[in-house]
Amino acid sequence: IILKIKMEENKLDIYQIIGFLFLIAAVFYWFNVTIPNLEQNAIEEKEIISKNQDTEINKNPIKDINEVVSSNFNGILIDSELESEEIVIENDDVIFKFNTKGGSLTELQLKDYVDYKGDDLFLIKNDNQSISLNFNLKNGNKINTSDYNFTYEMERQGKINVLKMSLIVSADQSISFEYKIPKSGYMIDFNVSSSGFSSLIDSNSNVNLNWSLDAFRQAKSIDYENRYSQLMYQYDGDDTDYLSSYSDSDDNEDSVSWISYGQHFFNSILVLDSPVNNVQFESKKLFEDQGKEAMFTKNYSSIIPLNLLGSEVNSQLKWYFGPNDYDILKEYDNKIYDSIYFGWGIFGMINRFIYFPFFGFLSKYFSAGLAVILMTIATRVVMSPVTYKTYVSQARMKVIKPEITELNEKFKNDAVKRQQETMKLYNKAGANPLLGCVPALLQLPVFYALFCFFPIAFQLRGKSFLWAEDLSSYDTIAELPFSIPFYGDHISLLPILASIAIFFYTKMSSGAQMQTSQPGMPNMKFIMYLMPVMMLFFFNNYASAFSLYYFISNILTILIMISIKYFIIDEEKIKLQVQENKKKPTKQNRFQRKMQEMMEEAEKQRKLQGKK
Repeated sequence: IILKIKMEENKLDIYQIIGFLFLIAAVFYWFNVTIPNLEQNAIEEKEIISKNQDTEINKNPIKDINEVVSSNFNGILIDSELESEEIVIENDDVIFKFNTKGGSLTELQLKDYVDYKGDDLFLIKNDNQSISLNFNLKNGNKINTSDYNFTYEMERQGKINVLKMSLIVSADQSISFEYKIPKSGYMIDFNVSSSGFSSLIDSNSNVNLNWSLDAFRQAKSIDYENRYSQLMYQYDGDDTDYLSSYSDSDDNEDSVSWISYGQHFFNSILVLDSPVNNVQFESKKLFEDQGKEAMFTKNYSSIIPLNLLGSEVNSQLKWYFGPNDYDILKEYDNKIYDSIYFGWGIFGMINRFIYFPFFGFLSKYFSAGLAVILMTIATRVVMSPVTYKTYVSQARMKVIKPEITELNEKFKNDAVKRQQETMKLYNKAGANPLLGCVPALLQLPVFYALFCFFPIAFQLRGKSFLWAEDLSSYDTIAELPFSIPFYGDHISLLPILASIAIFFYTKMSSGAQMQTSQPGMPNMKFIMYLMPVMMLFFFNNYASAFSLYYFISNILTILIMISIKYFIIDEEKIKLQVQENKKKPTKQNRFQRKMQEMMEEAEKQRKLQGKK
């Protein structure tokens, strides 16, 4: 009764007391039952997870680590209450965005460039890149670091921003991705390391760095961009190789030093600290099924087994994200400028040591269009002596053309005799029909070198000239409501002008040469007139700078030929020289003697066959 009175005075409820006593009993039970179990679990790691929990981890380790308050792989606790967070770091040239989910680089914008639509240019955005560390644990679990949330810390070392992303497994075990971003430039350090994992990693498996990228479309013509977007790599010291840009392909290579994911005028290059064996590459075309508004050109992927140091990962890598510009790339080590395809053999040497330096010099003082014209003029001037000798030979051939026609008619049934008499006439007249081929042979290295130069000349990107908005792409004077096979859905003016110039140059050249009338020989006139039409179709989607070069080059060649004909060469004088030469006794040179012997031998064989 007294207790009841006291409770009423203090406004206490009997149910409150019962509840309070029950709470005390529950806490006492928890301390005496649950805590000892947790301590036992911390001591004996193998017993930390029940049978059912083990089954769940094998099926879905991501769920166990990221959704449970505390979980583990291989019996090691991981704090999974972390949430993904973005970290933005920028220098003078690039804006980087990292995410603690996977500890990876998730967005990269180049400050000084725009895409073909005029928008900000991104090499990485919206999960188009994936970078992760993959390895097997001794218990059979497969670990992919992109599945886990990392912690991070930042510091400044002089002019370098350092971002360290860590996957903390326990006090003694962790995986770290460290990014070092300089004040300016496109190359960053990317260091990958582990600590305390030597006893956990399956010694029979590799620790692989997986890197994949969907290459964003950056140009107006996705077909043209795709042609010059390819995966390249350096191996065995200085050798380079690439995967086909025209079809899906893959490869496997040893002693790889760097890997380049080319995006025509931009590049993502991973430089390894030491050569790595058994690197797997793959390149897939993406745009064919995406239509005209395609966002991506290719998907690149690589599986890179990392070299281990004391059963731990410790790789000091470098990453380049920036323009595929020779002048910029040559400032970095490891010859990453070889990720630009200059052309093979002598053609690549002409580009690297002549055209790139020369065009770079011209573009410092003139617009890109004028630089192309000046480079064209210089090329034609250097080759003008060859043009002069060729035209002199053509003039001599023109003088003796009636006599050649007469010989062809006289010996039309005796090919060997016809060839012998023709060679004698050439020798006496001082004419050489092979000189007509010399310009084509000498121009071939120059033509092919320029064919490789213009698509990769970064200085042309976005530079306008006259009606051409971008010299690195095609010019457009009209859009077509349909697409013509091999031609496209637009009309470009510069290829039309270049084709017209080629036509008149071909007409002038063929008019000065003797046209063959021998049976079985192709109609050379038809072939030479077909060339301008082929060029028109081919270059309609090509870089307008190349069409500009070819137009100016042929115009200059025509002017040089006209100048030689009317102001330098006197055809009447050549006729007199030919007549004088015919009166003089001539000696056959070694080539002519050899040709004579071959024709005589052929004649003997023909007679023997006839007797049989």
